[in-house]
Amino acid sequence: MRAGRLLSTLLLLQTRGRLTAQQIADELEVSVRTVYRDIEALSASGVPVYADRGPAGGFALLDGYRTNLTGLSTDEAAALFLNGSGAGDLGLGRTLEAARLKLLAALPTEQRTMAGRIQERVHVDAPGWFRDPEAPPHLEAVATAVWEQQRIRISYCKWDGESVERPLAPLGLVLKGTAWYLVATGRTRTNAFRVARIAAVTVLDEHFERPADFDLRQYWGAFAERLEETLYSGGSATVRLSPRAVRLWFLLGPVAGRALRDSAEPEAGGWVRVVLPIQSIEHARVDFGRFGADIEVLEPAELRAAMRATAEAMTRLYSAP
Repeated sequence: MRAGRLLSTLLLLQTRGRLTAQQIADELEVSVRTVYRDIEALSASGVPVYADRGPAGGFALLDGYRTNLTGLSTDEAAALFLNGSGAGDLGLGRTLEAARLKLLAALPTEQRTMAGRIQERVHVDAPGWFRDPEAPPHLEAVATAVWEQQRIRISYCKWDGESVERPLAPLGLVLKGTAWYLVATGRTRTNAFRVARIAAVTVLDEHFERPADFDLRQYWGAFAERLEETLYSGGSATVRLSPRAVRLWFLLGPVAGRALRDSAEPEAGGWVRVVLPIQSIEHARVDFGRFGADIEVLEPAELRAAMRATAEAMTRLYSAP
């Protein structure tokens, strides 16, 4: 552990120049006393590190000195393929920072300057405004089982509230928007499980062989396509949208957006006619209700009647003294 900290201290000085003991301590989350001991150890091992006294002082490396100790560990290399929030959720946040530091140290001065500019001017904040990111309590345990190829047993709450037990061979994790999904093989088939719905997980002392031909990206693409077909198996609805509803149509998600692009027919006054798939009459009634008088359902008749009943109920409610 100390060897890794000494390397991190060396790479900090190499990439950032002069740093105070407090700055190094804050970066590595250690005490200032530990930093002084580490600096002494680096100096004793032949690293040309020196100290400047005074208010603007600190520790620095002799001009021109560069270390070749920039090799990435297996965990650090894996963490580089994750965005910052994903790595943090999986317990790899510090590992990712260590990997970035090693990469910076390995870059020539010009490229290192450009990398610093990118960090200063571009920040990725993945979760959307209207949905909080999930924080599944069992994500790290599930991720460990994925890395180590260990079988697990989970207690899982299905979408309808039913609780089931599942023995699984975990094959991979997918971050979809703000939600984590576990892709795993059960007794008979491979499926995806929302990690936030895992009520309990037991990591078994049993390893499994990951199928050599399994492609996580390919599986997820096919799964997402099947899921979309299932979600929108309630038929279709023909609606008229006002210009305002067209501007706000993104609120219904990508399926509605594609329908607007693919099937919109302009009408007088800026209104457009759209045909889109729906999950059910009730789901569509609630979804379309948010647009008020800016949407008119033409078909099916059952949905039109449900919208009319909702409008009449609201009229009665707001007409009361």
